[in-house]
Amino acid sequence: MSNTGGPSAGEPDDTMRERGTTSRAKLRALLDADRRAVAAVPLVVVFCSVVVLGQLDPTPLRVAVESSDPIETLAQGLLTAIITGVTLVVTINQLVLSRELGPLGDQRDRMEGSMRFREDVADLLDAPVAPPEPSAFLRALAEGIASRARAVEDTLDADGDAGESGETSTDGDADDTDSDPVARVREFAGEVESNAEAVAERLEGRQFGTFAVLSAALDLNYSWKIYQAARLRRVHDADLSAETKTALSELRDALELFGPAREHVKTLYFRWELVDLSRTMFYAAVPALVASIGAILFLDDPTTITGATLGVSNLLLTVAFVVAVSLSPFAVLAAAVLRISTVAKRTLSIGPFVLRSETREDDLDWES
Repeated sequence: MSNTGGPSAGEPDDTMRERGTTSRAKLRALLDADRRAVAAVPLVVVFCSVVVLGQLDPTPLRVAVESSDPIETLAQGLLTAIITGVTLVVTINQLVLSRELGPLGDQRDRMEGSMRFREDVADLLDAPVAPPEPSAFLRALAEGIASRARAVEDTLDADGDAGESGETSTDGDADDTDSDPVARVREFAGEVESNAEAVAERLEGRQFGTFAVLSAALDLNYSWKIYQAARLRRVHDADLSAETKTALSELRDALELFGPAREHVKTLYFRWELVDLSRTMFYAAVPALVASIGAILFLDDPTTITGATLGVSNLLLTVAFVVAVSLSPFAVLAAAVLRISTVAKRTLSIGPFVLRSETREDDLDWES
């Protein structure tokens, strides 16, 4: 079995969608879909459900309002939930963001750590300074990884093995590739180069604040490639030239820099999203409060709203609308949390740890 990555059994693919077991459509809804559309879907479902249940109820809503106060009771519960929920979410977000309010010494340590890391990246890129924008920073790192991967291939060509053992078979010679150290290293370097170049291309021109930057960075499977580079370097130490081993080590160093860089950009994106979430929930809470308060004050009399539209009581449509609008802050919260939690679950580990169930230890030939 090949241990150079790709779609082989027990080995994760490069892109996040291919690595997971979740369906493409579900993952697209969780991550890539517009958050406004994701928030609108449950509200539409709630509105339609209330209307359908009201139509199926043998006792019309108007009759129920005349004998009791279901609308007022519902609106009071929604009003309490809106105030409590929005206050709680904003408080939690402020706690998460409180790290920005640290003392001067902590801020200086963060600054020094950031500058040292940027200097390391500049050395890797052989550039005076590292790019300042997150998308350009990650793109430069991805291009540096691709360049280091090409350097590994160049050392193999310089050793004169390209014509004999450096070619990988596409049909029945997979076992020969697995047993040939040079072919395995060449295949690995080619996969790293292809993956890094694809990520760099997706990052070009992207603006931070959109999910596109983080989405592209998530598709560079650096943790698995760190494991592969270390394994090839150690297992085939006696079979590779000094130049190839040095190039592999340098490639691994570049991959190790990409890990914390991606995690830092992910953290910045999460904070950015939490700030936007607090603001959006406040905006959504205002019409939600108006709808709930209006229902309490003006819908206690069933004669307030009369008539029907397309055979559906206007009072029932109004109540369904009030419920949907009142739940809008929680729909906004759910849409944001779905994306954040999905990303967090898929990036729990930093470094060469593979947590996904489809890559099991018994499938990995890590001893040879």
